[in-house]
Amino acid sequence: MSTTVHSKLDGSGKTILVIDDDLAIRVLLQAVLRRMKFDVELAEDGAVGLQKLANNGTFDLVLLDLMMPRLNGYEFIDAMNGRDGDRPHIVVFTAAGKRGVDKIPSHAICNSILKPFDLDKFLDIIAECLSGDHGTSPPAPGAELGTGADSSS
Repeated sequence: MSTTVHSKLDGSGKTILVIDDDLAIRVLLQAVLRRMKFDVELAEDGAVGLQKLANNGTFDLVLLDLMMPRLNGYEFIDAMNGRDGDRPHIVVFTAAGKRGVDKIPSHAICNSILKPFDLDKFLDIIAECLSGDHGTSPPAPGAELGTGADSSS
């Protein structure tokens, strides 16, 4: 992992909710994000994620897997769209490919990236979303979702 991402991403005072059914991904992201001073909450599916939002109030960012049991990422986004008040930025990560993200209205998410993802590119996306330096349009063709993550990695 490069140090350039570390220097521009300071999570002090920010909280991220990681929603993924894969324990290894949750633990990895928690360790990386805590190293950058983020507070991190974990949820194993969208239902637990919605409970954490209801109980814990505000998150600055939600990192959301699309394919999960019980309440998947699509259903989580639908529930968020019906929610009153401020909504956190959502970054989707998925193994479903671009066609999986194409089902989501572009205004509903901040960005997306394919699994397996390059951690530096993923952190760049987080930095962009938290800074507000992102568009609402879907990823450009050939961008492999998000900011050009390499889907072959």
